[in-house]
Amino acid sequence: MLETKWLRQFAAVAREGSITRAAEQLRLAQPAVTMTIKKLEQQLGIVLFDRRQGRMHLTAEGERLYQHAERILGALRLAEQDMAALHDLNSGEVCIGIPSMLGSFYFPPLLMAFKHRYPGLSVRVEDAGTQDLLGRLCQGKLGLGIVLTPSLPAGLTGLPLLREEMVAVVPAEHPARHQPSMAIEDFLRQELALFRHGFFHREYIEEVARRAGISPRIGFESNLIPLLKAVVRQGFAITTFLRMAVKDDPELFAVSFREPYFLDLCLAWPDDRRLSRAEQAFIDFIREQPRGPC
Repeated sequence: MLETKWLRQFAAVAREGSITRAAEQLRLAQPAVTMTIKKLEQQLGIVLFDRRQGRMHLTAEGERLYQHAERILGALRLAEQDMAALHDLNSGEVCIGIPSMLGSFYFPPLLMAFKHRYPGLSVRVEDAGTQDLLGRLCQGKLGLGIVLTPSLPAGLTGLPLLREEMVAVVPAEHPARHQPSMAIEDFLRQELALFRHGFFHREYIEEVARRAGISPRIGFESNLIPLLKAVVRQGFAITTFLRMAVKDDPELFAVSFREPYFLDLCLAWPDDRRLSRAEQAFIDFIREQPRGPC
């Protein structure tokens, strides 16, 4: 029988690629984690890791076990959250996956207002792209997450949250600053600074580039909004953000695309799991808020 503590240690090694770092993260002795991995391999009769170049790489069999371990551990975390908030709202945790741009510019006042209403609850935010969040919601690894409404699959319930325009972002000296709009083809032919794969901005740019038959010139890739802003501010590239991200930045300018593109986002959760009282309180709180600009 597989023990939960074994799966936690195995998953930590798989994520870190190192027994030493996994042991430090789990606050365990390195020999104990080494012994756990050996026990797992012996019990299952398979090799879980390929040890090469000083790093632990999952084998094909190890990858299969890692997928199961993540689902099991995710379900246990959700169960712990449910039980913590079962009786009242003076304890417990709300965990929500939020894309970095919304987490930086839209959600802070909402989260602070929610925390003010329920001071006994803790709020944990997991920052990831919408595609990653969608996958984790569908796999049961996450209770609440912000995803694109049109991408919502069967098995998830969505609460409409926000409609926001995606715009080209240029520095003060860029000629497009004074134009009413920019053709997407003109945008794609310039040096670009973009989010990495898994974020809706990157997926959108790659899709329109494919339709236009243009290979975008991506000079910078990062999920750090301040870094992307700095690159644009210094004139090395231009980018695309939600309009809210540059609303109060005097050195960056939003230019609509000639064919305006709006993102519809929703708060989503799996249908097949019972919401904790803390999660339901957060959903009800969001329901009370006015929707973002339409």
